[in-house]
Amino acid sequence: MKKFGGVECDITDYKHAAVVFLPVPYDGTSTWIKGADKGPEALLDASANMEFYDIETDSEVFRKGFHTAEPVTEASSPEAMSQAVEQRMRQLLDDGKFPVLLGGEHSVSIGAIRAVAKHYQEFSVLQLDAHSDMRDEYEGSSHNHACIMARAREVATNCTQVGIRSSSTEERHNIDPKRIFHAYKIKKSSTWMQEAAAQLCKNVYLTIDLDVLDPAYMPATGTPEPDGLSYRDILDFVAEVLKNHRLVGLDVVELCPMQGNRAPDFLAARLIYQILSMKYQSEK
Repeated sequence: MKKFGGVECDITDYKHAAVVFLPVPYDGTSTWIKGADKGPEALLDASANMEFYDIETDSEVFRKGFHTAEPVTEASSPEAMSQAVEQRMRQLLDDGKFPVLLGGEHSVSIGAIRAVAKHYQEFSVLQLDAHSDMRDEYEGSSHNHACIMARAREVATNCTQVGIRSSSTEERHNIDPKRIFHAYKIKKSSTWMQEAAAQLCKNVYLTIDLDVLDPAYMPATGTPEPDGLSYRDILDFVAEVLKNHRLVGLDVVELCPMQGNRAPDFLAARLIYQILSMKYQSEK
């Protein structure tokens, strides 16, 4: 598998790298458009075409050291995959690395969040997503991609959901109405970013399902939903969060590559790079 940014030098060695990318090419429970297992490779391939200088932060965050780890290949069941991800993530956290999980479908986040829960006494899960993903189980599995936030709320101090525009009635008992920011409401609000950020603990795990973006920006997902957020909405919101909070982990999931359209792959890679640029600028 390719390396994030396409660079090979001393700062990409695991020992020297501050950031470790962990690909999880898993697509075992998706229910509509298949192909998220191809997402990590497409994202990594596109990342080689980025400029490393970030204009907004006037920085080159790759100099912190980027290492792309061997992918998690366990695919016998979503439960086994989650356990494998958790083990790998715990090692990264124990080694003082900032982990960036590359999905794969959204179920890959379950193990990552459980690893964070064992490393930090208090933390929030901040979900950017079109779907609430609060089912207790779906299609016979509690580790289905539609259950990710139900599992997160079991181990996180709290969870905040942003950009949601699709839910089912059986999820309602798991959803805290004070902690969900529906897309149609935030489009009418000038204060939603501050309100959502104020709910978070100091430590924040950020999980981004790319279908949080409007399909005009991100058509390459397994379950695209209209009326989503823009790329700038996400960057501005992350900047607001970073004013008073610390990112302790990140995942970007549900990239489902499209033949003949590489723009979504590049968007996903660039989004990660800009979030990392903002993270390390905020920690100076």
